[in-house]
Amino acid sequence: MGKLTVRALRAVLAVVLVGTVFVQAGMVWVLVSGSDPEDGSLPLTALRVITILGMVSVQVALVCVWRLVAMVRRGTVFSPAAFRYVDGVIGAIVAASLMWFAVTAVNAPGQRDDPGVTVIMGGIGLAILGVALIVLVLRMLLAQAVARDVEAAQMQAELDEVI
Repeated sequence: MGKLTVRALRAVLAVVLVGTVFVQAGMVWVLVSGSDPEDGSLPLTALRVITILGMVSVQVALVCVWRLVAMVRRGTVFSPAAFRYVDGVIGAIVAASLMWFAVTAVNAPGQRDDPGVTVIMGGIGLAILGVALIVLVLRMLLAQAVARDVEAAQMQAELDEVI
C-alpha cells in the first residue's frame, strides 16, 4: 500500500470518526437535556438511541480498519494479531445490521398501509449481514496466508540448518 493511499484512507477514516462523534454528542445532548424540538414520542427517542448505538458500531469498525492499515504499513498484517481487528470489523458489521433490524422493527407499525417498505428494509439488513459474511471469508483467506507464512518460515529455518 502506497503512502498516498494510506494517507487518503486515514483522512477519510478520521473525518468519518470525527463526524460520527459530533453527531452522537449532539444526539446524546438532545436526549439528556430534554431540548428535543420534536414531541419526544417513543419511536423517535428509540430511533435516536438506535442511531447512537449504530454509530458506535461504525466507530469500532473505523478504529479496527485504522489499526489494520497501520499493520499493513509495517508489514505485519499477516500475523495472528490482525485477527482481533478483523473480528472487530465483523462484529461491528453484525451489530450495525442488528441496529438496522431494530430500526425496521420500530418503523414497521407506521408502515401498515405499505408493508413493502418493511420488507425492503429487512432486505437491506440481510445485505448488511452479507457484507459481514464477505469479511468473514476474507478473514479465512488471511488465516490461510498466515498459516502459509508460518510454514514458509519453518521451511526456511530447516533449509538454513541444512546449508
